[in-house]
Amino acid sequence: MKKDAYIIIDIGTGNVRVAVVTPAGNVLGVGRGDILYKRDELYPESIYFEPEQLWQQIVQLGTDALQQAGEVNIKALTTTSQREGILLMNSDGQALTGLPNIDHRGREWEDQVTDKSRVYQLSGRFPTSLFSAYKLEGIRQRRQDIWQQCRYFLSISDWAAYQLSGIAAYEHSQASETLLYDVAAGTWSKELAGIFDIGASYCPATTNSAEKLGTTLPDIANTWRLNKDAVIITGGGDTQLAIKSTQPLVDDIVIVSGTTTPIVKITDHYIVDQQERTWTSRDIEPGRFVFEANAGVTGLNYQRLKEVFYPNEDYDVIENELASNAHRHCVASLGSLVASEHTPVLTGGFVFPVPVSHELSRSSFVWATLMDIAFSIAGNYEVLKEVSGHDKDYVWACGGGLQSKTLRQLIANILGKKVQVRRGFEQASAIGGALICNQALGVDIGDMNIEIESVIPQEHRYDALVQYRDQWKQTRDYFKTLTAAGK
Repeated sequence: MKKDAYIIIDIGTGNVRVAVVTPAGNVLGVGRGDILYKRDELYPESIYFEPEQLWQQIVQLGTDALQQAGEVNIKALTTTSQREGILLMNSDGQALTGLPNIDHRGREWEDQVTDKSRVYQLSGRFPTSLFSAYKLEGIRQRRQDIWQQCRYFLSISDWAAYQLSGIAAYEHSQASETLLYDVAAGTWSKELAGIFDIGASYCPATTNSAEKLGTTLPDIANTWRLNKDAVIITGGGDTQLAIKSTQPLVDDIVIVSGTTTPIVKITDHYIVDQQERTWTSRDIEPGRFVFEANAGVTGLNYQRLKEVFYPNEDYDVIENELASNAHRHCVASLGSLVASEHTPVLTGGFVFPVPVSHELSRSSFVWATLMDIAFSIAGNYEVLKEVSGHDKDYVWACGGGLQSKTLRQLIANILGKKVQVRRGFEQASAIGGALICNQALGVDIGDMNIEIESVIPQEHRYDALVQYRDQWKQTRDYFKTLTAAGK
């Protein structure tokens, strides 16, 4: 007998995944591949992808995932993606180019906006080239061949949903990332459109997460051998879907660790920081907001160092070596972000006593990396707490970047809070996607994913961590001076 299942398409910054997941959140199959990026020589800091190439990759990964899953009955499909990426679309519904979150082709025109505080108050984020409006400006300035054909734009997840359904719509959590959307009001903003000189027609109709968007187009249904009644469900930003997997309450803090690490507080009202250090977005839950500080590239650092020091070992080997290594004479600053700092640290590395000690090992470098991640998470948590408070004795955590129990223990010790994860936290976006599909289809499977693992703070470790934090801050300050000097 075939199992009911869903297809979750997750387009991240570094890779794309297509997962087959049961309504109970069990992952039956996953196809995964790296996204192929290209550079645009017309800009100093640009990167893009070919939409058709990415879509063909998604189709193949979906085929792979379905083969792994075996006999399944796909009831619904949903999509999620990196949050600030967009695709420009022509009048025939064809994608002209894809611009990921890491594309900064608009950086040269950031200073065209004079009242950035007004943009922050409306959009919930300080305007930089990370966000969609500046990507559009970069195209308008130097790629008239594309701009003259462009009629509207979509987030990457909404484009994937369009490829599945033929219906173009912009989900609210994704619209929050454009600088053209009034987050408090939950609508596209005429005022912001005027500031960036982007006509209202470029912004498609909005849609809510967990809404039925349409049925699967025949071509993809035939390729994946889906039932003709398989429905497309609107998804949302990858951070929001990951958050949903933890099933948080209002006023909960959630740490979402992937390529980057957003630290967020779930609120039932719109909050901004008077010092303009934070982001505020719409959640995929109606009437809720995501109040965020981001630790920047963290999980990716850990992954890359694993490839260097532990290329053929799994994460259990790292954990065992960390537990047995008492000689950790190493401190790292690897480009993580703290919202209270005014400028990013663009130079980084490891610092250790010389001559090199015989006690220094590969796990010493991993330990230093985890400490850099943990202290940057703590720094951003303190900003959220300063602005909006937090008196609960726990935080939620999810995402593949938190597979290390050592890291979860460090975070618990530094924050003085329990760090809680649910079963399947490593596949948070896929679990969140299953929950969205359940919600849209009215599927009630009882208390899904109720297994919780808690890491309890070790108070006796706090003093040593305070001393180490001072060393970390000194190391970070040193690399700031190198950044300032242009080295």
